[in-house]
Amino acid sequence: MGENNYFCIMKQNLTTIKLDSIDSYNKLYGLDTRHPLVTVINLNNATKTVNHVVMDYGVYALFLKNGVNCTLRYGRQPYDYQEGTVVSFAPGQIVGVHTEVDETAPDVIGLMFHPDLIYGTPLASKIKAYGFFDYSQREALHLSTEERRLFLECLERINAELAHPVDNHTAEIVASHIQVLLDYLARFYERQFITRKKVNSDILSRFEILLKDYYDSGKGKDGIPSVNYFADAVNLTPGYFGDMVKRETGKTAQELISLRMIDQAKQALSLTNSDISEIAYSLGFQYPQHFSRMFKRVTGISPTQFRENSRTA
Repeated sequence: MGENNYFCIMKQNLTTIKLDSIDSYNKLYGLDTRHPLVTVINLNNATKTVNHVVMDYGVYALFLKNGVNCTLRYGRQPYDYQEGTVVSFAPGQIVGVHTEVDETAPDVIGLMFHPDLIYGTPLASKIKAYGFFDYSQREALHLSTEERRLFLECLERINAELAHPVDNHTAEIVASHIQVLLDYLARFYERQFITRKKVNSDILSRFEILLKDYYDSGKGKDGIPSVNYFADAVNLTPGYFGDMVKRETGKTAQELISLRMIDQAKQALSLTNSDISEIAYSLGFQYPQHFSRMFKRVTGISPTQFRENSRTA
């Protein structure tokens, strides 16, 4: 996973803190640890200040900001981290923490859980489906008043279970509550995709222009463009970009790339006498047979058959 930016990053030579346990996070902020694998976070209760550090996450975390005065940066672009937004992190992510003014008890609440908590539960097989863990903080979730209420209710249910003595049922019950929360967040993100239709439409238009220009400018010979290439060009993470494209078009970004590639191939096959291998190389294929297989899979006929049909039509 790539590096994410949280609470106004970046500065050089920051201390790196490895968050490989719930207790290591709680000790940073002077919070109590009631369960070694999960905690409901309320930084209003923090007794220690944490600033100008880089956190190397070994746990899953979700944070809801209520009143933190800061700005995020995604690459070189500033992003207003507004009140009522949720950011999420997964094991393997690197997060910079930097605020303009040191604050002992920032108004932030959230949830943190270790991967071991969900081992053997239904959530373990589903956790990778929650793509928002791979989104950058530029793609944070903005909650409505009702969505915020549901978010807090989920945290309250988890907190209530953690108030009981730990037994053989604790992990499964807590994991089920976490799954409900994550399902809500997935629904809220779908709503956000819909309510940002104008923004998404602009991104799709930009994607289509970039895709067309890629082949029109002859870059195809440099290789088949990846989803990451176009996501980076529109300043989004591949996960968010891919999910947005799928929801807006019904097709994956990779499918749209392939369709554009096939259109280019059809033009070359119909309008030029170039060998199949030359066309394949111009589209970024290292091996012509790979191009032929893909062309037939998409169109139902081979490149040679298409050329013959186009010239006899």
